[in-house]
Amino acid sequence: MILERIRKSPLSWVSSLYFVEGVPYVLVMSIALIFYHDVGLSNTNAALLTSWLYLPWVIKPFWSPFVDMFKSKRWWILVMQTLLAVLMGGVVFALNLPNFVTWTLITFWLMAFSSATHDVAADGFYMLALNESQQSFYVGIRSTFYRISTIVTQGGLLFCVSYLQEIMQFGIHESWKWIFTSVAGLFLLLTLYHKLVLPRPSEDGANGENRYHFLEGYFRVFIEFFKKESIAVSIMFLLLYRLPEALLVKICPLFFLDEVANGGLGLSKGELGFIQGTIGVIGLLIGGILGGWMVSKHGLKKSLWPMVFAISIPDALYLIMAYFQNASLLFVAASVFVEQLGYGFGFTAYMLYMIYISQGKYKTAYYAFCTGFMALSMMLPGLFAGWLQENLGYKDFFTLVCVLTSFTFLSAMIIKLDRDFGKEK
Repeated sequence: MILERIRKSPLSWVSSLYFVEGVPYVLVMSIALIFYHDVGLSNTNAALLTSWLYLPWVIKPFWSPFVDMFKSKRWWILVMQTLLAVLMGGVVFALNLPNFVTWTLITFWLMAFSSATHDVAADGFYMLALNESQQSFYVGIRSTFYRISTIVTQGGLLFCVSYLQEIMQFGIHESWKWIFTSVAGLFLLLTLYHKLVLPRPSEDGANGENRYHFLEGYFRVFIEFFKKESIAVSIMFLLLYRLPEALLVKICPLFFLDEVANGGLGLSKGELGFIQGTIGVIGLLIGGILGGWMVSKHGLKKSLWPMVFAISIPDALYLIMAYFQNASLLFVAASVFVEQLGYGFGFTAYMLYMIYISQGKYKTAYYAFCTGFMALSMMLPGLFAGWLQENLGYKDFFTLVCVLTSFTFLSAMIIKLDRDFGKEK
């Protein structure tokens, strides 16, 4: 009886499902970078290797239709969550091997692939298990729990690593083994929980008809996307708008952790987790809310340039921190908050522009292609971000980032927008 009552409340599984969705993404995109830095990899190698982990999200639009064609979304969710738990345990095992860098990287890549597949299944399940009014009601809740998972994963795990190493005097490998073992255990528990509480929508099943017409329809949609008006300009915007942020996101954690003698700030992992994983995420969330409110009032076209300035100007704060390395922790936290607030506000323009260019007969497929370019825009600059930093030093690297904000301005100048797109009617 209790289980039935739990199943009837979408909150019981929407909250946990989107919490689970956020954990492996942050683990692969952020924690892995700090892990490799901690075990002794150079900034060049740490940034290069972890940037390749974006690849499953880049190619996700090309294989995501298979999730719809084979098995149910519920099946995919449970299998991917189980696989993610096993792979997290695999990282623990790989840490015992002499060539652990290679094996952990392979395991992280498989985690990224599983996480991207889980994203597809979870979003599809959300639309099948809830009616239209429920989808609208719970969209804020799913976003909130995704952000909570970001705080818990990035902030909480780094605090735990810092505690194990600095207070408990655990070794680097031993402390990370405890972290990944704990996350694997958490995922197993959540998988069992979802097996019990996830509903079984009648429409949730393999779409066999699509299986036979997949290739014909898929290539038609693909061609139609690249025949859209001014698509080359749109792709340029998707690749260049976040160029400075793509470089920053790979180097900032390393800058915070590096010794002062090496040009960094010398923060502990616990301080980094609190600043980026908590203060930064809160700023990002507030910025996104403000961005959505502004566009609803004034439309994307009028909001675009304030958003361009908001996402670009705060990057200079990292240059200031590089010159004043003895700045207080309060100043560092405030700088990260302001930069993430500006990024959250400015990123709204990017997300809405993807919706804008996805208009047409195949909206869902077009948007999926856009998300692939979005991931590619972060992956490509990240591949050489570490090499640039090690050759330029932190001060010149952040100077270069500030100069490259000109590409953000340029990409915004060349796109065309309907005057009232995004404005609340």
